Amino acid sequence: MSIGRRTFLKLAGTTVVGATLLPNVSIPLPSPQPEAPAAAEEPAVEDVATWVPSVCLQCDGGCGIMVRVIDGRAIKIEGNPSYPVNRGKLCPKGQAALQVLYDPDRIKWPMQRVGERGQGQWRRIAWPEALNLVASRLNALRGRGAPQSLMVWSGRTRGQMGTLLSRFTEAFGSPNYLENRFSGADAALKAHYLATGINELPAYDLSNTSYLLSFGVSFAEAWRPTVSVLRAFGHMRRGTPGRRSKIVQIDPRFSPSAAKADEWIPIQPGTDALLALSIAHVIIKEKLYDDAFLKDSVFGFQDWRGPDGQKHMGYTALVLDEYAPSAVAERTGVSADDITRLAREFATHRPALAVAERGVSGHTNGLFSHLAIQSLNALVGSVGATGGVIAQEHPPLAALQPLKLDEAARKGLGNIRVDRAGTSRFPLADGTSQGLADGILRQDPYLVDTLLLYYTNPLFSQPGLTQFHQAFQKIPFIVSFSPFMDESSQYADLILPDCTFLERLQDDEPPPHLGSPVLGLRQPVVTPLYDTANTGDVLILLARMMGGAVGAAFPWRNFEEMLRQRLAGLPATSTSPAGTDWERLRQQGGWWDPGAAKTEGGYPFTTPSKKFELYAQLMQRGLQTVADAGGQNPASNPGDRLDNMLSHVGIGAYVGIAAQGDKAFLPHYESAHFAGDEKEYPLYLNTYKSMALAEGRGGNEPWLLEVFGPALGEKWTSWIEINPETARRLGIADKDQVWMESAFGRIPARARLFAGARPDTVNMPFGFGHRAYGRWAKDRGANPNWILASDGDPLAGLVGWSATRVKVYRA
Repeated sequence: MSIGRRTFLKLAGTTVVGATLLPNVSIPLPSPQPEAPAAAEEPAVEDVATWVPSVCLQCDGGCGIMVRVIDGRAIKIEGNPSYPVNRGKLCPKGQAALQVLYDPDRIKWPMQRVGERGQGQWRRIAWPEALNLVASRLNALRGRGAPQSLMVWSGRTRGQMGTLLSRFTEAFGSPNYLENRFSGADAALKAHYLATGINELPAYDLSNTSYLLSFGVSFAEAWRPTVSVLRAFGHMRRGTPGRRSKIVQIDPRFSPSAAKADEWIPIQPGTDALLALSIAHVIIKEKLYDDAFLKDSVFGFQDWRGPDGQKHMGYTALVLDEYAPSAVAERTGVSADDITRLAREFATHRPALAVAERGVSGHTNGLFSHLAIQSLNALVGSVGATGGVIAQEHPPLAALQPLKLDEAARKGLGNIRVDRAGTSRFPLADGTSQGLADGILRQDPYLVDTLLLYYTNPLFSQPGLTQFHQAFQKIPFIVSFSPFMDESSQYADLILPDCTFLERLQDDEPPPHLGSPVLGLRQPVVTPLYDTANTGDVLILLARMMGGAVGAAFPWRNFEEMLRQRLAGLPATSTSPAGTDWERLRQQGGWWDPGAAKTEGGYPFTTPSKKFELYAQLMQRGLQTVADAGGQNPASNPGDRLDNMLSHVGIGAYVGIAAQGDKAFLPHYESAHFAGDEKEYPLYLNTYKSMALAEGRGGNEPWLLEVFGPALGEKWTSWIEINPETARRLGIADKDQVWMESAFGRIPARARLFAGARPDTVNMPFGFGHRAYGRWAKDRGANPNWILASDGDPLAGLVGWSATRVKVYRA
């Protein structure tokens, strides 16, 4: 189906506002407003000001905001006092969002590449022509029986955008939808699923916790949702009379979170599971556990027998046999006495809670480390209890029409994924970027012909950037929906620019944390400034242009119509209108039901045992299914097939796991792998996120660059933190220019001597080093992803942000 301008406008209906549909039309950036005149001359500015509720998208927190608008121009952002996530407060990223809207380097209209990739040569193209190009190419892919050659790669999608992208990819017939929604927290999500059967991040009742063991969690600077977590931190300190919760920060770096904690444990990188299981050893040996919870709600604590009578090893036998404090002290860098003390404090100051995040996930053993840390909550009965891990309720949305796939889609979906997730290479992965660049380059298992990029910038954010740049050169057709000329958009053939989040309509469900269901409504606070369009509207229009089964899967005129259908299922609550009352939802900024939170009465486990599983049967069964389908000798013993697969999972330098048999399905320690010879590259590289640039997107916002590194007085560029004794030995002084080198390349940086760095570790913030992304971001600092290994967790294909060794020397 080819469309002209008239048909395009008719199909689009009310898709986007006014001039944003018209080709070759742009609205210039409004000039600064003049000062308000005296009241005697005309009404004061405040008389014409409005406050528009919406939801922030500067990070994954999903805070409610109120945007002050005067004469069609947004001039101030504050927190929405009614919104339960942040209750009127806002972090620096939210305050700076105006600089996203009014960035002078935004992409102002659709553009088509006319020069070589990456050279920045473009021509303006009208929306109808651009969409005809995409629809024609996609229909040609299906016409030649290769729908699997489409790949859709998205970042931190929220609400129905994730549903829409996934539905589009499935209706088209491609198994290749890759979503980086929880990048850095993937291991926490996967471990929570394997232990509880619930496939989402765990929610924590932090405000009511008496004792917190924080394994690599940046709770004071970059943990989702930041504002809510910081409020909980204040409550832990002073919210309950007579109680001041203790916080222990376990982290190789003395971070702001460590500074706010009562105690800092500078653990050896990659040994978090050893410490957690040694704490468990003491709790079990001294019988400090919650016996009733273990008997009623936990599977696999003791040895057990299967339906066939076969005996299986339980958690207790493994932990008591291998993880005594004296056996792990030297490897973790934590003394046996401190391990014993931490175990006793944790078990006797309930409710107690153990949490983990990116600092643990970034190692190649991240999945098993998370399982080990989670097991501590089960030992002390902190699952489904006040002050512990709580069940997250969700808004009751109306269901969409089920997909009706045609034959082309069914055949395409029958192919394995291009990233080989769910195969014997990454058997527990739903999707992975690990090994993806190599597969694209070798066209293995097949050619990636067309790539759609939404809200993701892999040519900046992925380890192994050199190979990813080579891979993008090999993809015949790339479409980016970015509103900014980022590194990945520079390699696109076509850019269909989205509106910024202050100009578009979306729903937003925050990450699990409150327990009660919340759904925010992100709505335009101003008319779109340029010839841009909501990507949700564009995808629906593309599907309708393609027609057939793909078009039938998208019966809505636009994204708003789809959203209203889903939100129609929301009931009226004591605090929110029913989903059918659209105008009231817009006025309030969303829907929530605080009375639906459940902190007591158990946990809705959906595991095979309907309990918290220390012996992860979901893992065992899932891996066995993949092993049985892997083409090995069907007459061989199933256990042998599984053990053989486990010894070969993964890709690159780190392949296989050491554990065999029952031990593989219990929380245990797998040695962390670090790329680079220890003698040549003697230092661990630890990358971290700050509050200002937590997601790497704020590099084009001057306000955030100005407040980036307050602890060291650093701003507008990157640096590395190195222990003073290590620096002295290397002949490096504070603020020296240095090179940091790994086996994959080197990057420049400024050295800052920092006593909070371990002598064997250098720390570097993530977010700088853009080679594109506008005047404020380009050529400022260095991006550590250029020298990181692409290794990661071999079972689930998780990214190994901390899997690289480096050396540092003066420039």
